[in-house]
Amino acid sequence: MKLFFASDIHGCAESTRRTLAAFEQSGADHLILLGDVLNHGPRNALPAGYAPIEVAELLNQHAEKITAVRGNCDSDVDQMLLEFPMMADYNLVLLPNGRRLFLTHGHLYNSEKHPRLRDGDVVVSGHTHLPVAEKKGDLFAFNPGSVTIPRGEYQASFGLLEDNTLKVVSFENEVICQVELV
Repeated sequence: MKLFFASDIHGCAESTRRTLAAFEQSGADHLILLGDVLNHGPRNALPAGYAPIEVAELLNQHAEKITAVRGNCDSDVDQMLLEFPMMADYNLVLLPNGRRLFLTHGHLYNSEKHPRLRDGDVVVSGHTHLPVAEKKGDLFAFNPGSVTIPRGEYQASFGLLEDNTLKVVSFENEVICQVELV
């Protein structure tokens, strides 16, 4: 099973098209959205290509492959445009090997604050717009960065899980960081 992770679209149609093209090209089975899908939020500048209705229409074409969680900029009104659920603060995904992915946006739960998890589980979050792929104690922390508003010196990026490796990849196909789930 191959998973594709994207976070912090913030209503940008251009980033959404780019993300969906990378998702389709990756051959991933599922697209996991880690929140802040349609709204840019009051602390962010309005992204170029801000078109939340178009973003919803583009994502709805892949609704059957999307698992999503709510970000701090997502609201009940946003959910009305989407054909997949995205209002849960977290979701748990069980991988075939028994490892669990704790999916969350990052504003309520993150790699420092989370419910009790088993050794080897992975906390997957967005929110900071900073890519992370590392082992932290008995758990793994993973953040695919942001597809629209990257922070720090990083490029816009997404995440992939394939063959027990989590990696953050730029749209220029450069691996930013990765961790083996061993």
